[in-house]
Amino acid sequence: MERVKIEVRARDGRGTKDAKALRADGHIPGVIYSATSDTEAIVLNARDLRHALSGAGMHAVFDVSIDGKKTRPVLIKEFQLDPVRDRVIHVDLHEIRLDQKINTSVVVHLEGHAEGVNMGGALSQPTHEVHVEALPADLVESITVDVSALEIGQSIRLSDVTAPNGITFTDDLEGTILATIAAPVSEDELKSEAELEAEAEAEAEAAEGAEGAEGAEGEAGADEGAAGDETAE
Repeated sequence: MERVKIEVRARDGRGTKDAKALRADGHIPGVIYSATSDTEAIVLNARDLRHALSGAGMHAVFDVSIDGKKTRPVLIKEFQLDPVRDRVIHVDLHEIRLDQKINTSVVVHLEGHAEGVNMGGALSQPTHEVHVEALPADLVESITVDVSALEIGQSIRLSDVTAPNGITFTDDLEGTILATIAAPVSEDELKSEAELEAEAEAEAEAAEGAEGAEGAEGEAGADEGAAGDETAE
């Protein structure tokens, strides 16, 4: 996979106030973790990061240069999103070695029109990413799975997919389902839980009403019997 270069600069300021000022200016605070050096605080241009992600994806290896110095290969370890504006507000990068295998995730893309869909079934994708182990140079942006031959009731598991050269799947091969076709849903199954609950409540109320009516009739009969006894006396 071709690596994308990202220019960053060392971050001098600290604290919430400084971070807010950076974001208001179109930048994102972040850090670089390394096994051989101390953690470094950095600042990324938000536009540059979006461009890099759109071209390479979240799980790609990036070449990062701090203040124009020698580039270093990194992976995005984690990023934080603003819960309101849905934008990146902090990025954690992890420096790696190109001669050592790494564990990361790769996106799964489904392609083709499943035969089971033509028969009325519904295609679902339970797994959108799989975990892999590989040298950084062998990583791929995504894994494509062809679902064209998939029929109703059938599934594609990770064991059905051939891993790209140099890549080893680390997830459970048999237990990881990538795609499946469910049978058509009947009219009764389409009823919402609310409808089913309403029907159950109505039946319960009808049953209670019937019991109440029977109880009232019994009480009326008892009253008539008592009145007859009093007359006889």
